[in-house]
Amino acid sequence: MKRAEALAAIYPAIRDDIVVTIMGAVAAELYQLGHRPNFFYLEHAMGLASSMGLGIALCKPARRVVVLDGDGSLLMNLGTLSTMARYRPRNLVHIVFDNESLLSVGGFPTATGTGTDLAAVARGCGVPHVAGVETVESFAREVEAALAGRELATIVAKVEAVGPASFHMDLGLIENRLQFARSLREGS
Repeated sequence: MKRAEALAAIYPAIRDDIVVTIMGAVAAELYQLGHRPNFFYLEHAMGLASSMGLGIALCKPARRVVVLDGDGSLLMNLGTLSTMARYRPRNLVHIVFDNESLLSVGGFPTATGTGTDLAAVARGCGVPHVAGVETVESFAREVEAALAGRELATIVAKVEAVGPASFHMDLGLIENRLQFARSLREGS
């Protein structure tokens, strides 16, 4: 499946949630669907979207938090799965787009291309709801279930190693941070 199609399938369901995403292809494709002040594009911090999402979920238990991650990013901070499982925030949904490569920085292969199974790692860490999906339909179903489930969830979606036509975003990084901080303050 294509990541852009998967994002489009869930965008209506997450558009009002707190969303933290890695930069690169994921951010560009989310931005193209329509930027919201509650979307944070984490620049220059590969591997930390899940940690940031966890912190926000713990501080804002009344708000749902969705992290849009990548396999390369998660592999750089694999310990975040055990930390998330330890704290088990009921309002955190962690979505990992696994294209078996570091697409946004040159397409170098990641360990998922040679056998590392991120869904199995999440299960082994104790994440209560884990799913691995390979189609847009199964992805949308699993995300819907996770959003409704009110328990920590990790969904690993196998996607093609294809990026957007353009990585350009008309949103300055400082402006994104200011909008996002304001959104967190004004939200419940």
